[in-house]
This record gives sequence, C-alpha cells and structure tokens, in this order.
Amino acid sequence: MRFDTLAIHLGQEADPATGATIVPIYQTSTFTQEGIGKHKGFEYSRTGNPTRLALERCLAGLEGASHGLAFSSGMAAISAVLSMLEPGDHVVASADLYGGTYRLFEKVLKPLGLTFTYVDGKDPSAFGKALTPKTRLAWLETPTNPLLELIDIAAVARECKAKSVKVAVDNTFASPCFQRPLGLGADIVVHSTTKYIGGHSDMVGGAVLTSVKEVYDAVKFHQNAAGGVPGPFDAWLALRGVKTLAVRMRRHAENAKAVAEHLSNHPEVKSVIYPGLASHPQHELARRQMSGFGGMVTFRLEGGRAEADAFFRALKVFSYAESLGGVESLAAHPATMTHASFPAEAREARGITEATVRLSVGIEDVSDLVADLDAALAAAAKA
Repeated sequence: MRFDTLAIHLGQEADPATGATIVPIYQTSTFTQEGIGKHKGFEYSRTGNPTRLALERCLAGLEGASHGLAFSSGMAAISAVLSMLEPGDHVVASADLYGGTYRLFEKVLKPLGLTFTYVDGKDPSAFGKALTPKTRLAWLETPTNPLLELIDIAAVARECKAKSVKVAVDNTFASPCFQRPLGLGADIVVHSTTKYIGGHSDMVGGAVLTSVKEVYDAVKFHQNAAGGVPGPFDAWLALRGVKTLAVRMRRHAENAKAVAEHLSNHPEVKSVIYPGLASHPQHELARRQMSGFGGMVTFRLEGGRAEADAFFRALKVFSYAESLGGVESLAAHPATMTHASFPAEAREARGITEATVRLSVGIEDVSDLVADLDAALAAAAKA
C-alpha cells in the first residue's frame, strides 16, 4: 500500500472487543489480569497502552522501521535516544539545530559526562573528521531549525558506518511523508509528534523509530524506567492527526513555496531560505533526498529587532507563536524563542540574527497569507 493509505490504516485495525473502526482511547492506568503472569498483553499504562501501541506501530510503518516508541514530547524522545550513552561517550552534531536540543546537550548531558562536537552539517566529511574512538552517535537535523540547511543523510551515514557510529535524524521538519532517513542509511529517526504528525496544535508528543533491535531495547527500557510517555488521549490525537498527514503536507509545501517566491521579490526582505527554491544552495540535494520541500520558510528582514517586532505585531492571519506544523500559520522569532538558549554570539555566528523570521506556513488560502505578510512588512518598514 502507498503512504496515504498506510497513514490511515496502519496499526489501526478495528477494535477486537467492539468492532470500533477508530482506535479507542484506552483511558486506564491499569489492566485486570486473570492470574499470576496471565494478562492480555497489557499490565500498566506507563509500560504499554493499546492506544499508544497503535500510534507506535503506525509511525514505525510510515518511517519504514521495525519498532516504534512514543513519548510525552519531542525532547523526551531525544533524551531517550541519548540515554543509550555513558559518561565519556562522544556525540557529533550538526551546528544548526533546535535550541532545545542544544540546551539538552550542553546544560543537561554535558555535566553528566557526555561530550559534543558541532560541525557544519552541509559538509558530510565534517562528520567523519570529527569522529573519535569514543564517538557513539551522530545527531542530524535536516532540514535544520531554523536555517533550513540540508544534510546529506546517505553520505553522513557512510562516514559513520565505517566507524560503527549510530546515526540519528530528527525528521520533524520533513515528516515521513517527505523524507525517510532509515532508507538513506540512518539508524534512528526522532520526531516531535507535536508538529506535523499531530498537525493541529492540540497535543504534545514525540517518537523514536528504528529497525536496530539493540537501540529499540535500550530506548524501550528508558521509556518504561523514566516514564516520559504520552497519555492515551494525546496518543489518540496524534493518531488522528497522522491520518491526514499526506494531504496536509502537500498543501503546506504548496503554500510555503508560493510564500517563499513572493517574499523573494519583496523590497523589505533581505533574503529567503526555502529548500524548494532554485536559489537554495542545496536545492538539488533536497530534490534527491526529499519527495517534497516542506512547510517551513525562513527569511531575514531589512533592519533589526525593532523592525521584527513591528512585523510580528502587525500580523493578523499568522500567529506570533512558538511551535510549527499545525494547520494554522505561525511566525516565530528564533533569537528570542526557539534558539534563546544559544549564547548570543553563537546565534549570530550561525546566522540567527535579530532580523531572522521563521514561518510555519499553514494550509489557509495562500492569498490571505501573502496579504497578511505584505501588511506586516509594510509595518516593519515604518518602524
């Protein structure tokens, strides 16, 4: 079956107890057992829940993985992957990455004895050069947050496999609809299901997908032992959202490209970053590695913080808000929102300036989105 069909049916057979077509919300903390060691596959909802299991099976199938694990947030999922490591282990990561991931690496895990090296993700050989005998994991985002750089997953995987280093890819921006890292050589895929998978800005969750049994066993142990699991209602919301993932992603990408093209010709816009534009320096890699270019657009205003503030205040259709991937359009200021945990000089060095704007382009009528941006850019020009 094709992706669109699998997203609706995979792991979501009719309920055997009642025949319910939609997976029920098993809102229970515990399960009655028949006797010692005799149960129906579930004992306690932290360890396993039927609604969560349906989501895990669906997401694993969509990513081409043998195993799936759901978590209470994207950060809980990332933490679970890093829990496989021990003090003294080394991680190589792309320099442009989500601020929350950087904060976890630098403020939580580094004090516990892990070490991190950040490299230019655009150069696959940079990963290979940074590997040491203690390197256990390469961490990739592609497209990156917020600068939408692309990393050649297959090339990095070749560099790392030669040294028996696992490769993990945060696939949140692309979603399995547009990119499947395991098929390109990655070992682990991570998602914030809060974003495109949930798709409606009404739940928070995460997921880890893999076909490597030892990875699954380690992350599964952490899932149960640390307990960062989603409740059944959040799992159900993510499962409901994923049913329309393919339809939504195509509209997100269509709108995002139109917005990016419009902004590219606007006098108040200094530069536009979108993988679907021929002007993107890695456009050909995007065409080769992805089946769609996604719904994220980043651009830089002429001016600085004052102009950015005026721009955000003037928006009417776009909401000035954290997060991304919902049906509604959002605009964010990475320097003070998603990447505030980076030191100011590190942000500037990476190109995350006070004039940088990150758009999560929704599925509204694109003419309304363009008109809203034009009005906001006019306000910025007067700041």
